[in-house]
Amino acid sequence: MNKWADYCVSGVEYLRSRKHIEKARVHVDKGDKIGSREIWLREDIISKIDKGFNVITVYEGKNNGCWKRGAEIGIVEINGVKYLRTDKNEIEEDDWGSLPEIGF
Repeated sequence: MNKWADYCVSGVEYLRSRKHIEKARVHVDKGDKIGSREIWLREDIISKIDKGFNVITVYEGKNNGCWKRGAEIGIVEINGVKYLRTDKNEIEEDDWGSLPEIGF
């Protein structure tokens, strides 16, 4: 497996309002494998992207340890508020496509 990004996100938890993601399950992309998971807050992901790190979504395949690449996560800023999106649409909410929602 070639390195896809600096960090890979495999699951999210939205705030009750569903406008923002509260937490995400993040893995370091080690090039030959996806690292163990860490739980990051939304602000942590924004900080990494602002610093130039690449962050993508990933999906775990049926075989444990088999990952599929998803989309790049970017920031869309609207009226001074940063939103995390995979589609770059200027909509005032976070959206990471079909990434699984998980409870922590």
